[in-house]
Amino acid sequence: MKIAIASGKGGTGKTFVATNLFTYLQRLGINVILADCDTEVPNSLIFIKAKEKEAHKVMDYRPIINSDICKFCGKCADYCSYNAIFYVPSLKKISLIPELCHGCKACSVACEYGAITDSELEIGVVRSYSDKKDSTECNIFEGRMQPRELTGVPTIKSTIKYATIPEADYHLFDSPPGTACPFIQTVTRADFILLVTEPTPFGLSDLKQSIETLKKLNKPYGVIINRADLGNDELLSYLKTDNIDLICSIPFSRQIASSYAKGKLEIDENPESSKYFKEIYEYLENQRLKIEL
Repeated sequence: MKIAIASGKGGTGKTFVATNLFTYLQRLGINVILADCDTEVPNSLIFIKAKEKEAHKVMDYRPIINSDICKFCGKCADYCSYNAIFYVPSLKKISLIPELCHGCKACSVACEYGAITDSELEIGVVRSYSDKKDSTECNIFEGRMQPRELTGVPTIKSTIKYATIPEADYHLFDSPPGTACPFIQTVTRADFILLVTEPTPFGLSDLKQSIETLKKLNKPYGVIINRADLGNDELLSYLKTDNIDLICSIPFSRQIASSYAKGKLEIDENPESSKYFKEIYEYLENQRLKIEL
């Protein structure tokens, strides 16, 4: 079962849930994979000690425009939906704006004069890790996009591709925050989405945006409230009114905040907190049975 752990905004505790749930499932003897898909700032490995096993470059298409051959017809610029081609016909100027290119190859298809040559550029890397001693099997995957890139989508796709191991019982995808393309590319590859939020006005607003997006994608979801005893009751009222599953409420705790700030897993620092991840696991098992039926 593929689970995306997502949030409408950063800082709600998404990685906190993903890393502790991953470790909790492991200790139950469950074959589980963790994929850090937050390719701008992947940080799951701050909390889990693991040894790197492999690294795979993520390559993407980039056209090379030869202005000596170009007839300046403008078709390549017309075909480009991302305005990635700088084209001034009166000055006979044409060039690629690499930062805007999405590698769709539309310009190459449009060109009838052979003025565009295909090439590839390294845009990210997917690293594979194992937190098991003396094991060659990788169970943690981290995608990291190059700083110059404007989108992490291709790296997210590659991360999930490498992390999708058929033998695993659970795949946990630590999703990028927000509701833009990186979020969508992650959740569309999941069977179920855990939405982590907080009981604040911003938390509620961003949760609503996430839920509206998931409804359009026809993806099942449930909500985890982190720092549940802060804020007000508007979040709970919204969940109740809209009949949205509340999976688990994790209270605000100085202990949890301290563990997280030190890069420690909460279930290691405070074993009693395992009860929250037990609730999440039991809920997911029920969802898994529904999917299999």
